[in-house]
Amino acid sequence: MKLAILSRAPQAYSTQRLRTAAMDRGHVVKVLNTLRFSIDLSGDEPDLQYRGRLLSDYDAIIPRIGNSITYFGTAVVRQFEQMDVYTPNTANGITNSRDKLRANQILSRHNIGMPATAFVTNRADVRRAIDRVGGAPVVIKLLEGTQGIGVILAPEAKIAESIVETLHSTKQNVLIQSFISESRGRDIRALVVGDRVVAAMRRVASGDEFRSNVHRGGTVEKVALTPEYEEAAVRSAQIMGLRVAGVDMLEGNDGPLVMEVNSSPGLEGIERATGLDVAGAIIDFIANQVAFPEIDVRQRLSLSTGYGVAELLVHTNAELVGKTIKESGLWDRDITVLTLHRGATVIPNPRSGVELQPGDRLLCFGKLEEMRSMIPDRRKRRTKVHRLPKEPLIRDAAVAAPPAAATTAPAVSSAAAPGTAE
Repeated sequence: MKLAILSRAPQAYSTQRLRTAAMDRGHVVKVLNTLRFSIDLSGDEPDLQYRGRLLSDYDAIIPRIGNSITYFGTAVVRQFEQMDVYTPNTANGITNSRDKLRANQILSRHNIGMPATAFVTNRADVRRAIDRVGGAPVVIKLLEGTQGIGVILAPEAKIAESIVETLHSTKQNVLIQSFISESRGRDIRALVVGDRVVAAMRRVASGDEFRSNVHRGGTVEKVALTPEYEEAAVRSAQIMGLRVAGVDMLEGNDGPLVMEVNSSPGLEGIERATGLDVAGAIIDFIANQVAFPEIDVRQRLSLSTGYGVAELLVHTNAELVGKTIKESGLWDRDITVLTLHRGATVIPNPRSGVELQPGDRLLCFGKLEEMRSMIPDRRKRRTKVHRLPKEPLIRDAAVAAPPAAATTAPAVSSAAAPGTAE
């Protein structure tokens, strides 16, 4: 296998360990500076230039994209994908994980446990956001902070408001999160490779510091994860589109709470804490995947006119409930079920005899018009507010009311009900 490690820090521990692990296994490996690439779209096929010359063929890449070059770095990774070069972490996955707000939005869609989170831009909404996440103390995070930088603990609501206001004045976007007091100064980093956790460590903050990052002086220790924590880590990485990831979790009273999914996890701390060859596990996984490079399925399947990919939800009263996939009539409507999601369980390529249940989500490929016809009208989140009739609903109560109350009662307007947005 010919492998390229995209890194601007060739002497960094993680880069050197990956390079050494690849060479020890007989692979040809090069460390390439991400910023020395240029994307070539002038020919018949997508290509890349490196240091002004046409890039030779590679079987796989390992992207180690720093925060400061996310846009260009992911563009280079995307170009490798278009050239059918295998990457364990796609450009889309890296972009999703790098933006904390986007990552939280994606994970929340899939019922991943996380600290209560709010995002606002208006000063008037900050206090309400603090109340929604459970009140002070709260944690305030910059959207693109890393290594614990840009993470602030605000002990009181007024202090939190001042911090958010100050950050907003400098054009910074921030998240407001609940403070998980039971895990203060501790978290778990699980290193996911493929569909399993290959190593895990607990990070413990130093002194009164509530951030447990090693870069903040925290210590690390090996930890054995329960199946619940392993499942949360693996699912989070897969949902983000990452095959190699560091998943940071808090130990909440009710189970794991995912804080962050890192697309370029450092290897030094976890290898020294666990004594495991994490770099070797990454190289072995990539070598096994090279023959089957991942592609953008939605992009490829949507090329046929009138066909595409969509997700169908089996509602409680749907006609599909209780029927097998074969009996559902989907095949007759030129619709193929690619994957069935049932709660936290994913059934790829489900057999025709699988019986559909309420709440099942079917990832399908087929005629778009047929799939659209199967989607029910969207349920309104709030009931419509009706005007009250001019005459009182209960005449006896109206008659019994004292005259003063009748003359001072305000008129009912058509404005939105309390608690609803206008």
